[in-house]
Amino acid sequence: MSGCAPKAAAGAHGEKIHIAIDPVTRIEGHLKAEVTVENGKVVDAKVTGGMFRGFENILTGRDPRDAAQITQRICGVCPTAHSTASCRALDDAFKVKLTTNGRITRNLILGANYLQSHILHFYHLAALDYVDAAAVVGKVAPFAPKYDKPDLRLPPAINKAAVGQYVDALEMRRICHEMVALFGGKMPHVSGQVVGGTTEIPTKEKIEAYKTRFLQVKKFIEETYVPTVYLVGSVYKDLLTQGVGYKNCIAFGVFPQDDDNKTYLLKPGVYIEGKDMPMDAAKIKEYVKYSWYDDSCTGLHPSKGKTKTDVSKPGAYSFVKSPRYMDKPVEAGPAARMWIENPELSPVGKKQLKDLFGLTAVKFRDLKDLAFSIMGRHVARAEEAYMVAQAIDKWLTKVTPGAETFVPCEIPMEAEGLGLTEAARGALLHYIQIKDKKVANYQIVAATIWNCNPRDDMGQRGPVEQALIGVLVPDVNNPVNVARTIRAFDP
Repeated sequence: MSGCAPKAAAGAHGEKIHIAIDPVTRIEGHLKAEVTVENGKVVDAKVTGGMFRGFENILTGRDPRDAAQITQRICGVCPTAHSTASCRALDDAFKVKLTTNGRITRNLILGANYLQSHILHFYHLAALDYVDAAAVVGKVAPFAPKYDKPDLRLPPAINKAAVGQYVDALEMRRICHEMVALFGGKMPHVSGQVVGGTTEIPTKEKIEAYKTRFLQVKKFIEETYVPTVYLVGSVYKDLLTQGVGYKNCIAFGVFPQDDDNKTYLLKPGVYIEGKDMPMDAAKIKEYVKYSWYDDSCTGLHPSKGKTKTDVSKPGAYSFVKSPRYMDKPVEAGPAARMWIENPELSPVGKKQLKDLFGLTAVKFRDLKDLAFSIMGRHVARAEEAYMVAQAIDKWLTKVTPGAETFVPCEIPMEAEGLGLTEAARGALLHYIQIKDKKVANYQIVAATIWNCNPRDDMGQRGPVEQALIGVLVPDVNNPVNVARTIRAFDP
């Protein structure tokens, strides 16, 4: 992690010290974090997305079917989620209903990517915030700590085992990529998901090839990943009360369980200020007062959205817009999905919460406020990986060898389509408007946008900005908890 850490030690009482971390590393993308520390705690925060993508403008005037391929280039970590959201928007616009086999193979493609992404996040992005790899392999990149006092506490034996898992997890990710490619054509940037379904009709041989690989990954998740997250959490119990944020959640629903898209493995929903409510996409607006976009773009539903930049705008500090639900900031991602779905925890979770944390928890909400924390988000991600693995096991018994996965469809002259799904790191929305068989408007509310956005027109901080408030920084030259908070969201 690079940054401009101040030279002063922890400030005197009441002294405010500004810290800039630019860039925040071990994430996907370009992010800067600025925090103000007073009396050892963060009292203000700004999160900046410094890169303009402009995929919405790239798509204007193109064949609508191009969208499912082009939008995957937004992210190298979760291209399958962008493919899924885009295909769902196209399905909606083209008025096409998938076959059962098409739905299941899409789930198998996205499910394999979920497992890969969650393993990637913990072991290769976040783990070095907790594991002293340099003590095992030496101070070589990428394992050398970037701070003098990185707060690495794992006992030597556990630490050594975790370093070994870092390498094992690379192999698990490779296997997951192969699983995606078996039905998606290749990875990254799958070619086998299209409007109307998927292009690969499953054979017995390919189903067996997928299953053989999957069982290795499933074993790693159940026997290594999930237990290790709980074990690390038991050493860093203090991080179960830091990085809280708003405790507002949104989820669009992911992995449809029926051909009419009525039920999902992880259901859609919203949780705001202590109340559950159904998710209504019509209640989403994007604000840009503090974003480098023209003021004409603010307060719009994505179906009316514009992508018009204003890089000289006074007061703006990010290329990220600020999406809001009912004008409220909402967190997206595994913790949000698990809170809204509230499934039973894995056997490992139930046992280790009691043994390691002294908690008796059966469902995710039994964690209560601890769910919204640095370590709570890691627990949610591991539990979700377990849940998705159990679902893949069932989908493999329901996919039919040789059955059709694709429904032919014509490009409409004029149409609109909304595609909602969940990337591994949060709620994902694609909207398309078609005129004269070409893309007239395309808008994307990407997963990380929900979390890493700037203040909105009402002055409300983005969810990550809010989560940083109150985070402990006892030594301003080693602001490790700032980066831990950000990376827990998997931006």
